[in-house]
Amino acid sequence: MPAKADGGLFHVRLTFVEPLLGTVPKDPKVYQTYIAGLSPNVEATLDEEVATVPSASEEEKGWTGFHTEDGQPFIYDYSIKGFFKDACSMLTRAGGTESAKLKAFRKCIDGLVFVRPRKIVIVVKGDLFRLERPLRAQTAQGERIALSRSDAAPIGSSVEFDVEILGGVSQLVLAEWLDYGEHRGLGQWRNGGYGSFTYTMEKRVR
Repeated sequence: MPAKADGGLFHVRLTFVEPLLGTVPKDPKVYQTYIAGLSPNVEATLDEEVATVPSASEEEKGWTGFHTEDGQPFIYDYSIKGFFKDACSMLTRAGGTESAKLKAFRKCIDGLVFVRPRKIVIVVKGDLFRLERPLRAQTAQGERIALSRSDAAPIGSSVEFDVEILGGVSQLVLAEWLDYGEHRGLGQWRNGGYGSFTYTMEKRVR
């Protein structure tokens, strides 16, 4: 029997057990052309988002980092909703999960699950650092290796936000998605284990 989808308001805190890698190209022109167009609210937020892309030297162009405001790194709310969709998609395939019982999960997350605030501050434990790793690709000329660089928030860094559910999704399903974050979390190279996290979740009374 499907879990009761009774809605509610929850306060969530994620603590990263692996470094969180930035996903924002450190070049406003690149962001505006290739990344901001993927934003669900692109018409209303393009200028705002481009304004928070970190400026970079010529050497740093091609790196990825975080949106920043007054020197403080943050992620946008839709990064969390994107994680929910990814987690639900994978857990549906796993079978025997609460997520597998959720019909049209993408529409449910888009229309019934809301994350606040819009800008979610990253509380950095220590200082951001640079992480470099090789990327391999097969081309017509054979295998090629490039070096990818990202700004990263250290282990122990955290974010806090509220999640409001207007029915359609149960607390059990939300917890299942967050549990999945210990395996594959947020940010770049999450398939390699980066950005994974533990969490606390507290239901709030309106």
